Amino acid sequence: MSHASVYVLDISVLLYTPEALYDFPEQEIVLPVCILDELDTLRQDLGEKGRAANLVSKMLDECSQLGNLVEGVRLPNGGKLRLELADPEAETIPYSLNSKSFSNRVLAVAWTLSRKNKDVVFVSHDENLRIKANTLNVPTIAYQGRRKDDSSLYSGIHRCEVSKKKLRSLSQQDLISPEEIQTELGENINFYPNQGLLLNCAEVPEEDVLAIYNQGKSKFVTVSKEQGVWGIRPRNPEQRLALALLNDPKISIVTLSGKAGTGKTLLALAVGLQQMMVENIYSRMLVSRPIFPMGRDLGYLPGDTQEKLAPWMQPIFDNLELLINNTSAKKGSKRDSYHELMERGMLVVEPLTYIRGRSIPQQHMIVDEAQNLTLHEMKTIVTRAGEGTKIVLTGDPNQIDNKDINLSSNGLSMLVERFKESPLAGHVRFTSVERSALAELAANVL
Repeated sequence: MSHASVYVLDISVLLYTPEALYDFPEQEIVLPVCILDELDTLRQDLGEKGRAANLVSKMLDECSQLGNLVEGVRLPNGGKLRLELADPEAETIPYSLNSKSFSNRVLAVAWTLSRKNKDVVFVSHDENLRIKANTLNVPTIAYQGRRKDDSSLYSGIHRCEVSKKKLRSLSQQDLISPEEIQTELGENINFYPNQGLLLNCAEVPEEDVLAIYNQGKSKFVTVSKEQGVWGIRPRNPEQRLALALLNDPKISIVTLSGKAGTGKTLLALAVGLQQMMVENIYSRMLVSRPIFPMGRDLGYLPGDTQEKLAPWMQPIFDNLELLINNTSAKKGSKRDSYHELMERGMLVVEPLTYIRGRSIPQQHMIVDEAQNLTLHEMKTIVTRAGEGTKIVLTGDPNQIDNKDINLSSNGLSMLVERFKESPLAGHVRFTSVERSALAELAANVL
C-alpha cells in the first residue's frame, strides 16, 4: 500500500469491498460526488452488486451523521472521508476522455486533485481505468482487499511444540487443561470452542497428541488415532480433527477449507453415509453446489432439473461411488449404488437456487465449493437448517470463480470468522494434499 496522504476511491473498490472506506487509517479518503448517482442506479440490481451498493450507501449515510461530508468527517480509524463536488470538463484533460462514461468522470476528478496535490493516489479495481490513470500520470494502486491468501484466516487448529516427556505424559490423559499448555509454552493463548490443539515434538516426529477444546468443560478432550468411518481412515491430523467434528452431534455446522485433493468432500460424504445409513441419525443426505463454471460455459443444458445438475454434481457422484464401492461392492460386481439411494429418497441433489423459504429438519446437508457463495447466499442457506440438521460446508477460498467476491469477502471465509466463537460451529483448514503426489505438486506450484 502506498503512503500517500489522499486516496481517491473508484466505485469498483467499494463494490468489491465496501469496508474499504475504513482500510486507510490516518489518511484522507476522497469520493467524487458522481459516485452517489451510480450507487442509486446499482441499488436496483438484484445481485451482489446491488447488495454491495446498498451497503455502501448505508455506510455513507452513517458517516454523514458525523458531520458535513463535503468539508470532511473524521472516521473511527483516524482517517478522514470527504466528498469532492468538482466535475472537471473533458476539455481541460490532456488525454481525450469520454465524459459520458461514469468511470472517466471519476478519473477526471483524481487527475484534477493530483494537479493540486502530488500526494494523491487513485485506487481502483478496474485494470483499464488504472491504465488510463497512468497515461495521465496519476499515481494508482490496485485494491485487492485485506488479505492476500488464506494463511491469515482462522485455521481451526493450534499447533504447539512441547518436550518429549510432556508429549508422552499428555498422550496418557483424556482431558488436558489449557493452563497446563500455557504453562508449558510460557504464554497465554485464547482458545475458541471446538478448536483443535496439535501437540508434537521434533525429537519424535511420528508422535503427536490431538485434542479439541470443549468450552463446557473448559478443557481439551483428546482425539483417538484409532478412528475411521465408512472404510475411510484419516491420513493426517487435520483429517482426524475433521472426523471428530463431523461425528459430534452437538456441533451443528462444520466448515472444511483447503486446497483441492485434501479430502474435504470425501470425509463429509463418508460421515453422512455412516450417520444416515448405519446410525440412523439423519433421515436423508442433501447435497448441493453453487453453479459456477470454470472457464467457458457450455450454455444451457437439456433435460429436467436432475439432468441439468448432473454435470455440476459429478464430483459428488464420483466420491459417492468410491465410498459405496469401497465397502459394499462384491468382487467382480460393481453397482452404481448412489442411484439406488436417490431412488429411495435417501440422497437428494438440489440446486441452491430454490432453497429460499424451505425448512430442512433432521438432515445431513453438504454444500460443496462454498467459497463461491456470497455472505447473503450463505445466510440464506444456513437459516434453512431445522431441528437436528447438520450443515457441512467445504471449499477452497483461494479458488473463487465468482468475480463479485474475494478471499476475505466470500461467504465461507466470513462465516468461519463470525462463527468461530460459537460452540455450535467447528472449522478445519486442510494443508496436506492426499489425492496423489501429482495433485499435491499441482496444488502447490500452479
